Amino acid sequence: MAEPKKIRMRTPLVEMDGDEMTRIIWQMVKDDLICPFVELKSEYFDLGLRHRDETDDEVTVNAAEATRRLGVAVKCATITPNAQRVEEYGLKQMWKSPNGTIRALLDGTVFRTPIVVRGIEPQVRSWKRPITIARHAYGDVYRNVEIRVPGAGRAELVLTSADGTERRELIHEFTSPGVIQGMHNLDASIESFATSCLEYALATRQDLWFATKDTISKTYDHRFKDIFADLFEASYKERFEAAGIEYFYTLIDDAVARVMRSEGGFVWACKNYDGDVMSDMLSAAFGSLAMMTSVLVSPQGHFEYEAAHGTVQRHYYRHLKGERTSTNSVATIFAWSGALRKRGELDDTPELASFADRLEKATIDTIESGQMTGDLARITTFPKPQTLDTEQFILAVAEHLRP
Repeated sequence: MAEPKKIRMRTPLVEMDGDEMTRIIWQMVKDDLICPFVELKSEYFDLGLRHRDETDDEVTVNAAEATRRLGVAVKCATITPNAQRVEEYGLKQMWKSPNGTIRALLDGTVFRTPIVVRGIEPQVRSWKRPITIARHAYGDVYRNVEIRVPGAGRAELVLTSADGTERRELIHEFTSPGVIQGMHNLDASIESFATSCLEYALATRQDLWFATKDTISKTYDHRFKDIFADLFEASYKERFEAAGIEYFYTLIDDAVARVMRSEGGFVWACKNYDGDVMSDMLSAAFGSLAMMTSVLVSPQGHFEYEAAHGTVQRHYYRHLKGERTSTNSVATIFAWSGALRKRGELDDTPELASFADRLEKATIDTIESGQMTGDLARITTFPKPQTLDTEQFILAVAEHLRP
């Protein structure tokens, strides 16, 4: 029987390779699930830690610039080095998070949604529908400046205006060692964040929640609250009413309590760090860190799809020893399907978007047939799941994908 004709792509997408076990999975997904069916066109960037170090992290900037040019990117999980990694890899310096660099350059919002499958039940019994986290992707602790205070001293926050005038606020009079952290954000970035969240809620017809702690942070967090409120009242209130959806603001601690009692099915907008923490909480509560989609959306309409989890270091070291691993590849598969679907939509190639739909269905069908990786087999409600290793699961998806 002749091999089926491969789907052609009009425009390349940006491909950002990564680190450790997810780099191994990345190649398997391409070899077994993408390239047999699609004539893949991509501009390749190696964001593996060693290559980032060799290029002084210029490769990360180049990948972000290519995303602005081509409009769609797919990214593998990457290492954000700590002191231990600097020593392990012999790095020139402790490079910043590539995700943080890309998010800052694209000024985007990260939307993360759990992948719901039969047999993997949410830990919170009231949740019936997925909850999407909208994470601001600029500033806060990810762009901070820190000082280790060795002893007694006076710490001040100083703003020097363009005309040379200064404004000073006392942070603390230190009488003993401590630490200082300075954070910032930009009105323009907050407005982009608010716009992306409001547009996403309208596009998906879901309520939008936004939460900070403005009762404590009366200037910083309150600025977020005001920008969201002003934009909603000026441009979105009537559109939300027509769509039958709601926007409301609440404190972050109240939002957590509301989320735990909800049925799901809404968008929860969070500041940068809050979104980082809450998306991991939601993904784990819905089943697994490897069962969540993640897409960075810029105000200009650029899209970067990625797996929301890390590089699975422990499995990688086992893989290097030749030991069997059972690493969940679902988030990586869905990163590729999301990017291919968006490329198809933007290029008006419906066959490519349709393939992305089939790839996701094949992945879900594999799990719902009882074939899954070890992380899911430990929590499934199916009585006798078949636990597959890393490669076996991807090959099982390929079987479900074939016509």
